[in-house]
Amino acid sequence: MKPAILCERDAAGTIATVTLSNPDKLNAVTASMWRALTQTMNRLHADEALRCVVIRGAGSTFAAGGDIEEFLSLRATYEQAQVYHGEWVADALNSIAACRHPCVAMIQGACVGGGLEIAGQCDLRIAGASATFGAPIMKLGFTMAHTELAGLLALAGPATALEILLEGRLLTAQEALAKGLLTRLVADDHVEDEAYATARRIAAGAPLVARRHKQLVRRMSSDSSPLGADEIRENFDYLDSEDYREGLAAFLDKRRPRFRGR
Repeated sequence: MKPAILCERDAAGTIATVTLSNPDKLNAVTASMWRALTQTMNRLHADEALRCVVIRGAGSTFAAGGDIEEFLSLRATYEQAQVYHGEWVADALNSIAACRHPCVAMIQGACVGGGLEIAGQCDLRIAGASATFGAPIMKLGFTMAHTELAGLLALAGPATALEILLEGRLLTAQEALAKGLLTRLVADDHVEDEAYATARRIAAGAPLVARRHKQLVRRMSSDSSPLGADEIRENFDYLDSEDYREGLAAFLDKRRPRFRGR
């Protein structure tokens, strides 16, 4: 089966599923998949009707890293490596972080190397008990690109990042949860149900608020400088929204709100 990034929507059109599909190689991410992931996420970012994105791997594996065979031809020189990592991989990871809609990683099996980097850019990570995590690239003789290491550091901190990179061992799901790599850990046969239940809870909320919370958390966790006047004003844009008035009215009427994203 040809490696691909698949995308489908639920019946309501508010939840998108993005699937990393390269089942012959445990969903190892190829160069074409990195580029397709960027295009897919950028398209979803622009979709006003969408409320949540679930990113998963085909079958019972999230992604077992990048496609190592391609490195011999596509990442053999410094110049090639700058394109591969500085453009293809970096653009894909940034497109997940920059997507206005909350992103949920549904993790089964191996979540390694590039797979860990993709999951790390999602806003929530829900994994099965037998999932494994790591980046054993020291066994392959190459370092993690600085653009990718930044994401791992932001998620795990320097101690865990060094543990992953220096030892090269795979962490169990229980270890990953304890070290802050995961949002939630469930039984293997409950991963899909929990991931989509999470997505539905997100989709049921006010979408403008979810987008603003994602933006604010990422801004405030990556930049310690005070919010500017425009950023503070954006924080209170909800005061002029129909969804804010609907949320208050629904609470007072003791009914479920009907948010429209405006």
